[in-house]
Amino acid sequence: MSTLHETALLGPVPAASPAAGATPAGLETRGVSAWFGDHKVLERVSLSMAPGSVTALIGPSGCGKSTYLRILNRMHEMVRGAALAGEVLLGGQDVYDPAARPADVRKRIGMVFQKPNPFPAMTVYENVASGLRLAGIKGVDKDEVVEDALRRAGLWNEVQGRLRSPGGALSGGQQQRLCIARSLAVSPDVLLMDEPCSALDPTSTRRIEETIAQLEQQVTIVIVTHNMQQAARVSRHCAFFLAGEDQPGRVVEAGPTEQIFEHPVDPRTADYVHGRFG
Repeated sequence: MSTLHETALLGPVPAASPAAGATPAGLETRGVSAWFGDHKVLERVSLSMAPGSVTALIGPSGCGKSTYLRILNRMHEMVRGAALAGEVLLGGQDVYDPAARPADVRKRIGMVFQKPNPFPAMTVYENVASGLRLAGIKGVDKDEVVEDALRRAGLWNEVQGRLRSPGGALSGGQQQRLCIARSLAVSPDVLLMDEPCSALDPTSTRRIEETIAQLEQQVTIVIVTHNMQQAARVSRHCAFFLAGEDQPGRVVEAGPTEQIFEHPVDPRTADYVHGRFG
């Protein structure tokens, strides 16, 4: 099916977020193409992102990786004039179905951005708990949820005595893990990460990577990164995007990370992962 979706679909994605300990849902796209106005930025991208695993999206700037990531939780449609064709399936259900509400989709598919964006006027505690309020989740023990989310994000030991301090007072790496905790508070199936370490120092980067490793199997993770060593370290699967001159981005090759880095089929993949361009 290749249906053009304009940018105003509303309406509940069936099924709830996974219970603690349950296997999260996987993601799949079928023939996804994307436009900004008349400009086509992605060409028929079909990918399967395994549940409870880490998939890295790699490729040079301008090849559509971040656009693709935003399509996965319907952020693409927030841009005026944006449109797409194809399907995005979460646990086999199309998140762009007319009956699916974007807010429900984004509750199940969280996003961590390149630059840490905690709410500066809120405390550490309030930042994490805000995810519950924004998602309309009631009847839970907030203290328990906040502690669990901070533990899963690898931040609890560092902030347990500073829960009432402003989130913006934390270091950059801590702020990024606070944003991860905020997303985890609503128990998503999927966590999208758009270059989450690009603005961080090596120590903070290592801690984020450790957090990703700890979250694997609990959450399906899709990460965009320009750091080839990072992609090789944190991911189980990898997809290489490339765009030609005046041509939309597309997937050149996808598969297990070890194969992409050590035995790629396409010579363009080999050239990219070994630093010969990009």
